[in-house]
Amino acid sequence: MTDPVFRLVAPASALEAAPAGWAVDLLRQGELALSLDAGELTAIDAVARALDQPAVTVLRREATPDAAEATVRAFASGLALVWVAPTFGDTARTWAHDRGPMTLLVEHDGALPEAERRRIERFVAILGRQAE
Repeated sequence: MTDPVFRLVAPASALEAAPAGWAVDLLRQGELALSLDAGELTAIDAVARALDQPAVTVLRREATPDAAEATVRAFASGLALVWVAPTFGDTARTWAHDRGPMTLLVEHDGALPEAERRRIERFVAILGRQAE
């Protein structure tokens, strides 16, 4: 992959039930970091296998929701971001709205339904067209 156009942060549980190849196709222009959730190691392993990767990036665990959001913001850096989480605080919503790079917040707990996967695909397609 060339330099990533976007970063994706999601719990492994959001991706592990996606159709075969979905995450691989999505991440052709992106970079993934998994956030820890209830499924943790088993779900992380399933995502790594679905991506056919021997290793995947996992964000560090933080003591508070605010600190966890700060870690995601640091990981996003100056790139566009797709951020999947069960909930978002006001700080995350304000940051996503105010930052320069495009940001898609997907509030969902568990495996992403088809409608949310399509929404993410449309967002990434827009990013790809902008990068051309």
